[in-house]
Amino acid sequence: MEDKTALVTGAASGIGAAVARALGERGASVAAVDRDAAALQRTTAKLAVEGIRVVPIEADVRSANEAQTAVASAEDQLGPLDYLVNAAGVLRLAPAVQLTDEQWEESMAVNAAGVFTMSRAVAQRMVPRAQGSIVTVASNAAGTARADMAAYSASKAAAVMFTKCMGLELAAHGIRCNIVAPGSTDTPMLRSMWDEATGAQATLDGDPDAYRVGIPLRRLGSPEDVADAALFLLSSEAAHITMHTLTVDGGATLGV
Repeated sequence: MEDKTALVTGAASGIGAAVARALGERGASVAAVDRDAAALQRTTAKLAVEGIRVVPIEADVRSANEAQTAVASAEDQLGPLDYLVNAAGVLRLAPAVQLTDEQWEESMAVNAAGVFTMSRAVAQRMVPRAQGSIVTVASNAAGTARADMAAYSASKAAAVMFTKCMGLELAAHGIRCNIVAPGSTDTPMLRSMWDEATGAQATLDGDPDAYRVGIPLRRLGSPEDVADAALFLLSSEAAHITMHTLTVDGGATLGV
């Protein structure tokens, strides 16, 4: 990935930060996008100290105008984009009948509409160049029902199908669009779901009362596990792969 350029959303922490680091370690220049300006500055400062060429760009993916501005800024500073990774996401937990309008709307705005705004902005520039690779970080919950996760699961399912439809349309231009579907990954988002008394062990064991199996591999995923999968799909090693979902969940969805 030497001399390639990439834009990563949700890059201030978690999976997005791991993807940004992994790209930079392999020689890519990275535009790191996030709406949390303070966290983004801390993350990109660490990456820069490690010798990674990274530029922070504050933007809210929910805004089509900010998405367009972020992409223009990335290309102005780094050159034409070769890669996009949609890693920005939010988790709003509640039973479906108790979800508020705000929880539903924010889930859809960030997890689904954010993929649309950023992918459209980048793809519009990739099409004339007839090259590029896009990866959306979704979730295994996009294809497996989860209690209290209706908004999250629905928004991620929308992101998956948008990415696949876009991949079909852009295939003629040599642009590949794929999905990484993580399971339980050791990030601040996952930890926000834990009960202090059980924590990681409950995630590993599963919850039969909630119709949720555990993790057969008996360990949580790491952000780096997901980043490695994303980089594979971005790379020339996946040159004949598009519209594919690569699940990275330690077997939690039993291969379905």
